[in-house]
Amino acid sequence: MENSIEKSEILFLYEGKFTVPNGDPFTGEQRYDDETKHILVSDVRIKRFVRDYFIEQNQVTPDKYEIFVFNDKSQIAEGSKESGASARMQSLWAKYSPKKPDKKQLEKAALDLLQKCIDVRLFGGISTEKDAAVNITGPVQFALLNPSLNKVDLRIHQNTSVFSSSADKSRGAIGTTTVVPYALNQIHGWVNPYSAANSGLRKEDIDELFSALWNSINNSNTRSKSNQSSVLLVQIVYNNANDKLYGTDKLISINSDKEEEQIREMGDYTFDFSQLATAASSDKVKEIRYYTEISDVANAITALKQPKIKPVKLL
Repeated sequence: MENSIEKSEILFLYEGKFTVPNGDPFTGEQRYDDETKHILVSDVRIKRFVRDYFIEQNQVTPDKYEIFVFNDKSQIAEGSKESGASARMQSLWAKYSPKKPDKKQLEKAALDLLQKCIDVRLFGGISTEKDAAVNITGPVQFALLNPSLNKVDLRIHQNTSVFSSSADKSRGAIGTTTVVPYALNQIHGWVNPYSAANSGLRKEDIDELFSALWNSINNSNTRSKSNQSSVLLVQIVYNNANDKLYGTDKLISINSDKEEEQIREMGDYTFDFSQLATAASSDKVKEIRYYTEISDVANAITALKQPKIKPVKLL
């Protein structure tokens, strides 16, 4: 298959202290598996981190990234009364091709237009326009729900607001939510070279994705996510597009003298990378690349003395 995109899997670890890593949109409560006591982070949450990072970077360097899923009216063509993907397509037509091509070329032109957007090249996108219907499957996907590496007992947190709960009341409102005292979150992802050929994914887009993953966590400054830190980014690169290892989400584990629910910081546990070293010895694996800014983590990986596990730099 002619494609420069390598098939690979992603393991991205980040920690959070007294945060709500992924609140349920209906209840606001942290997603949680009551049986296993692991918190859960959805793929949608991670993709939003990535897109938010691209949007923030556009504030520093205007038009650095073209983004399709953009909750900003400035990105919708003036006067458009359409919503969602259709409205966004209209703004892209206005920017890149004010005079649309004829009907025979419209679908190909719509595909080219979508591929200008980095989030489409990564995560996919759609155009529902008449004679220009395009559906691109994203080559980069994350697990639907990603469990933390440690067990967690959620803590009830109450707070008050100085704003009144309604216009006819003078007192502030009282809110109750649950927070996560400490979680080491592991996000599991995939890069599919077959889908990459259809989305127009470029090698530099993968590099941009990794930078976005790492920096978006560190830069989060909302009340519920401001105490999160990136820990380790791993890319397991396969030799062939059809190669696959079983259980890659189990390659990294932690050991602690404490009960997992009592863990509150990285000093309360040690990493076990032995299974990662075993995976690196497989004939299916070309190499395992990693990035970390934490010396103890880097030293633990270096101690494996596995030549196919190599440190890399981010953009």
